[in-house]
Amino acid sequence: MRVPQSLIDSGFKSLNLLHRTVLRATGRRYGTSAFGMPMVELHTTGRKSGLERTVILASPATRGSSLVLVASKGGDDRNPQWFENLVVHPDVELNTGKLRRPMRARVATAEEASELWPQIIASYRPYASYQRRAQREIPLVLCDPR
Repeated sequence: MRVPQSLIDSGFKSLNLLHRTVLRATGRRYGTSAFGMPMVELHTTGRKSGLERTVILASPATRGSSLVLVASKGGDDRNPQWFENLVVHPDVELNTGKLRRPMRARVATAEEASELWPQIIASYRPYASYQRRAQREIPLVLCDPR
C-alpha cells in the first residue's frame, strides 16, 4: 500500500517542528547532531510567498568551506520545497551551532556529486537506498560562504 503524499509531507513538517522546538528550548545544547551528522537550520526565501522558510537538515559532508545538503526527502519522487526555494533564491542563511551565516546555495555539478556521494553514504548509509528508491536524481546542494 502506498502512503499518501500529503501524509508524508505532514510527517516531515511535524518532525521539523519538533526538531526546531528542541533546538530553541535547549538553547541549541541538544539537536545539533543526529546519526553522527551535524544538523543545520536552513533559512530560505519562499519562491512564491517571498517569506522566510526554515527547515532543519543534516549536513553529511563538506567540500572545503562549503557545507553539503542532500535534497533527498527520504527518497520521495519529488524534490523538497526547501530545494525548490533555494534554486529560485540562492542567497540563504545557515545556523550551524549558535552561529547564523549568510551562504549562497548552488546545485552540485555531476562531477562534484559523483565525488561527494561516497562521503555522504559513508556518513549515513540510508542515503544510498533513498537514491535507489527515488525516481529522480537526488540533487546535492553546496552552500558556500558569502
